[in-house]
Amino acid sequence: MQKEQLQSILESLIFASDRPVSLKKLAEWMDQSSTSEIQEALDALGQKYKTNEHGIQLEQVAGGFHFRTKVENKAWVQKMMEQKPIRMSRAQLETLAMVAYKQPVTRIEVDEIRGVDSSHMMRTLLDRKLIKIVGVKEVPGRPLLYGTTDDFLEFFNLKDLNDMPSLEQLKELKGDPEAKSDVNLFASDSLPESAEAELSSQEGVSPSNDEELE
Repeated sequence: MQKEQLQSILESLIFASDRPVSLKKLAEWMDQSSTSEIQEALDALGQKYKTNEHGIQLEQVAGGFHFRTKVENKAWVQKMMEQKPIRMSRAQLETLAMVAYKQPVTRIEVDEIRGVDSSHMMRTLLDRKLIKIVGVKEVPGRPLLYGTTDDFLEFFNLKDLNDMPSLEQLKELKGDPEAKSDVNLFASDSLPESAEAELSSQEGVSPSNDEELE
């Protein structure tokens, strides 16, 4: 198959999908046993869409590939869709940050870090599909364990959980008004001192995500 034809087919497949498509799934659809040729074609396609004349770009996010509008055009896209930027409260950001960095984590553990009852915040994040139940903790009472979702990765434009900023980067973002206005849960000024201290104890440990996007 010619490189141009391969790129054209991949472009159609990714464009037709409303969710990021994994390299494995693309290879399956293309009846390819090796992903190296597909990855090469995707790299070329990505470079093509980085040029200024295109209003969309190919991004690797949430474990897959997805076409997205360019950030610099978001004001016009939002106007067309008549949507306001999604805003999250300090409490929601705080709770989501706890789950993101401590996962898998129980609600009680989140409560202990935040110092308040997080039941309502957890339900809201579940409804928004930013977190999910990932299992139970094998302790008396077997409380539910929570982790982040692929929607979480998409929302914050992360390739995978390893793309989350380190605790050192969090400290650099502290007090940055731009980070907060863009709903950046990683701006540490959205975290209480007790929570920041608790997260710091895990610095250097990257969260893992064993779920592969299909």
